[in-house]
Amino acid sequence: MSFHSRSQRRDTSGFTHSLSSEITPRAAYEGRRDLLKLMAGGAAGAALASFAGREAFAQATGPHKLALLPGARSAVPGAQTMEKLTDYKDASSYNNYYEFGVDKGDPVKNAGTLKTRPWTVEVEGLVKKPGKYGIEDLLKLSAQEERIYRLRCVEGWSMVIPWVGYSLAELIKKVEPQGNARFIEFVTLADPKTMPFVGSRVLDWPYTEGLRMDEAMHPLTLLAFGMYGEVLPNQNGAPVRLVVPWKYGFKSAKSIVKIRFVEKEPSTAWNKAAAQEYGFYSNVNPNVDHPRWSQATERRIGDGGGLFAKRRKTEMFNGYEAQVGQLYAGMDLKKNY
Repeated sequence: MSFHSRSQRRDTSGFTHSLSSEITPRAAYEGRRDLLKLMAGGAAGAALASFAGREAFAQATGPHKLALLPGARSAVPGAQTMEKLTDYKDASSYNNYYEFGVDKGDPVKNAGTLKTRPWTVEVEGLVKKPGKYGIEDLLKLSAQEERIYRLRCVEGWSMVIPWVGYSLAELIKKVEPQGNARFIEFVTLADPKTMPFVGSRVLDWPYTEGLRMDEAMHPLTLLAFGMYGEVLPNQNGAPVRLVVPWKYGFKSAKSIVKIRFVEKEPSTAWNKAAAQEYGFYSNVNPNVDHPRWSQATERRIGDGGGLFAKRRKTEMFNGYEAQVGQLYAGMDLKKNY
């Protein structure tokens, strides 16, 4: 990685992965003040709330190098965590995006070659209204909202990011799925001319992901076009990506070019690479360890301390159990990992 060197291991699945003991962010990160610390009521409380709102807005903006993409505050239950935001420069420079390299610092260095205009997303499969949508059409399909979500990586680190977009359900309703459409497959861009690691043996390209229909329709499942009040940086999945906050980060496909409605559970990139490690559901679950490391705790980017930083307990469904737990009622979550 560009931030620090780390050892890697290559297993029989043919891809390189970090050693579990060395899955860690940089040694030090800048802290941020808590988001919207609303205190006692009355006039003083109202004034403080107003100040906190302005402070939160300031924290939620990027460096103003990209086009602005403001979003209204979302009213979706669970869409506004009150936790401290991850600093923009960390969220935009510590990334997994294997099309641009396997180290965390590679995407920000290499993703400048990605061309995000023109951009088309094709909707196909078991829908009554298949079609092709330009990115400008998708941006106008529904009102943009800001969603402040926790992000939990399967590697054991986490962030808090203010995304901008709208519920994927808005697009799904527009294309009218047929009754036998039970899953949705997401296909991402795989262009060797602009993505230097496409064609490597790390994964089977293009990168694909999938959701069950009820997961995709859940209001927290976000079709995201921006973060920190600006359009997505290339390294974060521009110009359009998925954000599924209760699942490990790799489930949130970046730079989507095709959305396919299907009857059977689709194959996914990491499941094909190592099925014993990355299941189809990949819900954040502190009680089900990865075969090579525990998922009981996580290292929050920005907390500081590097290897010696205090780890925090991982929450079931990444803290969204109240909103999504019913989707998995009666399921064996160890079997359906």
